[in-house]
Amino acid sequence: YATDTKSREENKKTLESLHGLSVDIKKIRRLKEWVLLQDAAYAKEIAGILQEMGADETAVANILERCPEAILRTPAEVNSQRALWQLVCQNEKQLIKLIEQFPESFFTTEYHENQKANILFFQELGLKNNVITRFLTSAPSIFYNPVEKNKSLIETLQRNYLNLGGSDANMKIWILKLLSQNPFVLLNTSTVIQENLEFLQKNDFTDHEVLQLLSKLKGFIFQLTPATMQNSMLFSQKVFKCSDQELKQLVLKCPALLYYSVPVLEDRLEGLLKEGISVAQIRDTPMVLELTTQIVQYRIKKLSALGYDIKSGTLESLNGTKKDFEVNYGKIQSKKERPIFNPVAPINIED
Repeated sequence: YATDTKSREENKKTLESLHGLSVDIKKIRRLKEWVLLQDAAYAKEIAGILQEMGADETAVANILERCPEAILRTPAEVNSQRALWQLVCQNEKQLIKLIEQFPESFFTTEYHENQKANILFFQELGLKNNVITRFLTSAPSIFYNPVEKNKSLIETLQRNYLNLGGSDANMKIWILKLLSQNPFVLLNTSTVIQENLEFLQKNDFTDHEVLQLLSKLKGFIFQLTPATMQNSMLFSQKVFKCSDQELKQLVLKCPALLYYSVPVLEDRLEGLLKEGISVAQIRDTPMVLELTTQIVQYRIKKLSALGYDIKSGTLESLNGTKKDFEVNYGKIQSKKERPIFNPVAPINIED
């Protein structure tokens, strides 16, 4: 292929058109030179459509530099894609903003019919348009599936939800929430879903507990395999020296023990032990393993500066999202700064 491209010449008409649109041709040569060698290209026409939608000269140049293959799409294909995305966009202003951010997703026109059928199916299912636009830009591959495959997968999820004791009334909310949190669940097969759920049941998780894990893991459980889950559980059991029943409780408390691979768990555990934290402390608060080593180190440093000794205390203050941590940190800080005696405050024996 390399020899073939060298023997071919760049399309002069394409170069002139791109030059006229202030596009950085060097950038295209570096990233996707093959685009410049094609006989048929529609640089001016595609730029015209983008300008019609409200893109200025800089935006057009930026889009074509990031996704040069856009100029190989015919105006008819791009206009069809424009009409399709308008089904879920509020207006053309929002549409052009999305194209600027995610040009590759917009200019993948090969699956137009599948995209259209899936958009309509997701709307029927009850997904809001702003969620569907998020899917189009961040998980475009789910639209390349034939709509029948996505329908079949959602039916499998619904059937399993009901079999595990979920109610009809909550099923729709559950499915919409699951898809919103992790649309990539649709790239799985019904077999994978079935195998993973059966693995949990074989490991004595009750139907109610399996449902609990599905909600906590936001559907990521379907991106695992029984073998990886088994390895992670065996690793945790060995580290925490616990019985099968105790391990199950730890996993329900911290599904990360099921989700993260052994090397990730090993690395995070090692990071905590290096900070002087004991295995017993981690076992009491396993959720700390959801945090990367860098985050743990940063939080310990901040707490130590306040005189808080993490080795002798609980790990709860390390846990949670960035916001949770800031709230906890604030409480510890204000407690430290509070005056010993405040004449206005009511007397508190503990103080």
